Amino acid sequence: MVRRTKEDALLTRDQILDAAERVFQRRGVSRTSLQEIAQDAGLTRGAIYWHFQNKADVFDAMLQRVTLPMVASLNRSPEVEAANPLQHLCRNVATAFHQTVHDQQVQRVFEIASHKVEYVDELLALRVRHITERDECMDDLHRLLSLAVDSGQLPKSISVRPAAIGLHALIDGLMHNWLLDPKAFDLEVVGAQALDAYLAGLSLPRVGRT
Repeated sequence: MVRRTKEDALLTRDQILDAAERVFQRRGVSRTSLQEIAQDAGLTRGAIYWHFQNKADVFDAMLQRVTLPMVASLNRSPEVEAANPLQHLCRNVATAFHQTVHDQQVQRVFEIASHKVEYVDELLALRVRHITERDECMDDLHRLLSLAVDSGQLPKSISVRPAAIGLHALIDGLMHNWLLDPKAFDLEVVGAQALDAYLAGLSLPRVGRT
């Protein structure tokens, strides 16, 4: 009986989070109330408060159910990274693009987190989380580009940190713009071409500035 009650609670929790994804995507996070989530889930608002403290808690739990692209895509694999850091980088970025295009839940949550949330009131703390995740991703890119320099895949003349920041902006910008209009371009094809062009550009002579 206790086990069944726990299973029922988990099912109800997932039911709430499924409803939250739908309503957040449709109305945006700031305009969504817990009552609207409860109605979509076919539950009472009290059922939501049984599992979550507030809307920010619901939003955070929704994010934790999926791994967003680039948050964990640059997985550490010391042997592979050391052998061919740029190949490892390109494969992991390709995985992030593929996940964005083909995993509907990831795509939905990524869209909500990118375009349907405002960092105000109870959601202000989420800004800190997003900044932390961004910084971790840029640190991973910095590590891989540094390995590429050490292995001779990239010239020692490049400034690695700015290159990592620019690379993150390219990858993140491609995914955000594709989410705005998926018909505008093929994220996997164009993304790979843009990444190749960026990495090739790092090996070119530095352009003089006047």
